[in-house]
Amino acid sequence: MTSMLRLAALAAASVIALAACGKKEPPPPPAPAPAPAPAPAPAPAPAGVVLSAVTLGKAVGAEKKVTAATEVFAKGDTIHASIDTTGAGTATLAAKWTFTKDGKTVTVKEDSATITPTGPATTEFHITKPDGWPVGDHQVEVLLDGKVVSTKSFKVQ
Repeated sequence: MTSMLRLAALAAASVIALAACGKKEPPPPPAPAPAPAPAPAPAPAPAGVVLSAVTLGKAVGAEKKVTAATEVFAKGDTIHASIDTTGAGTATLAAKWTFTKDGKTVTVKEDSATITPTGPATTEFHITKPDGWPVGDHQVEVLLDGKVVSTKSFKVQ
């Protein structure tokens, strides 16, 4: 009987082994789709035109730059303002020249120019008065798109 039991156990083991061999494994689940690549960051908006410096002097060179900066002028001098900007775009630069005497401010001249720089640029404004400037305190206001961005005071002696 032991041999019969052994034979039955062997037969059962064979059936189990055969059943296991014929069993197919389920296919692995599909790999998850790769995450979408992050969108590139948007390009920074151009800063536009920005004032970087205003220099006063008696003469300008070929690049519209004041050749020797000063804030004191003689009565017969031509007074130049070199206005340096950075950035790109279209903007309106303006210069408002004034004279103050006895607490009263008088506008002497106003100029404006539309500029379209693509990087650093210089714009020049000037005033002249053949019969001579009044002695005293003067100033020039520089406006960028209608807003005062710099004020430079100067004297005529």
